[in-house]
Amino acid sequence: MHINIPDHVLYRKGAQKVKDIPDEVQQLLQTGQLQTVNLTEWLAVDHTLLLRHVIDELDLKHHTDVILSELELLRDKKMMKIIPAIAKGWLHLLNLSPSEERSRVFDSLANHCSDSVRCWAAYIIGLDDQLSLSQKLTAIRPFAADLHFGVREIAWMAVREPVAKELTQALHLFENWVCDDDANIRRFAIECTRPQGVWAKHIQELKDNPALAFPLLDQVKSDHTKYVQDSVGNWLNDASKTKPEWVLKTCNTWLEQSGTKDTKRIVARAQRTIIKK
Repeated sequence: MHINIPDHVLYRKGAQKVKDIPDEVQQLLQTGQLQTVNLTEWLAVDHTLLLRHVIDELDLKHHTDVILSELELLRDKKMMKIIPAIAKGWLHLLNLSPSEERSRVFDSLANHCSDSVRCWAAYIIGLDDQLSLSQKLTAIRPFAADLHFGVREIAWMAVREPVAKELTQALHLFENWVCDDDANIRRFAIECTRPQGVWAKHIQELKDNPALAFPLLDQVKSDHTKYVQDSVGNWLNDASKTKPEWVLKTCNTWLEQSGTKDTKRIVARAQRTIIKK
């Protein structure tokens, strides 16, 4: 059941501390009727409570044990453990369901008002062993383009492992992504392949040989969107920790080819660790 949400809630700025989140907002977040607007709210969501509301909403109470199976086994209650565990529970249910019900349930999660619920759906795609890498990337694309920052972050994390396992194919597939009109899609391709991002396991192949991803990086060396620029700069900064010479050479080449403020900003970000040394 959807309710009319007042403008002061819809257009709120978002609290900086969890204790300052208004009860009205907390209630709507926990019942899946409202999106989070900043990281504080995103981290404050109780996914177990939200999950029980969504189970009721989709009339799946009789499948509660299946959906909660992985979550109840979880010892580490950190957010980046909880979301995959919930996704595994949903995937168990989907694999037991006839195709029509499977589509109904997944589509409900994928298009849910709650960004947290859409995060579960994104992770379901990454965990689904029945999908090829190409199928996973096709399925994850709407989440990569989601208007919510949290969904976009979870989306690349969800497919990071399959991308790393089939890196050559992934890099080839992403060549079209970095040419997309949507900055979120371009950024996803770069962020998903970072050699040693903060939130994900390292990709050893790219730490050893970052040049493998040069066709992707070169396409966005002058990207006009700061969201993409930051990702490219961070990618190269990652690479500078294992292959500083290659990063310096790449940056110098780009500056010779493109003297735009966009390229200069990327290069400055890319070399920040090298400069500190």
